[in-house]
Amino acid sequence: MSIIEVKDLHKTFIRPDGTKLHVLNGINTKISKGEKISVIGPSGSGKSTFLRCLNRMEEPTSGEIIFNGQDITAKTCDINLVRRKMGMVFQHFYLFPHLTVRKNLTLSPVELKIMTQVLLKQIVIKCYLI
Repeated sequence: MSIIEVKDLHKTFIRPDGTKLHVLNGINTKISKGEKISVIGPSGSGKSTFLRCLNRMEEPTSGEIIFNGQDITAKTCDINLVRRKMGMVFQHFYLFPHLTVRKNLTLSPVELKIMTQVLLKQIVIKCYLI
């Protein structure tokens, strides 16, 4: 079973002069749980746009994205609930300068109530000892 299925995904941007730029043109793919994939291509080919569409940080022009059996492009989808089960690593990530590395890494799982600070501390200690 696919954890992510993309069906006929399109993304078009409107340039300042009113012309259309078709960045994604009918992408179809299935990604199984545990599968590792790479999205490769030249600069400007739509790789980042595709990844941003997968978690709806960028709204697709058309097509469907199915995540864990749920159509996350549906109008009724609460994307914020879906994102709690979806991770994203940005090309250029920024840490909060006033927090330690540990606090930066544990902020999201604690705030989203995915893990407690105590559990995360145990994991960090265990990883440190390995």
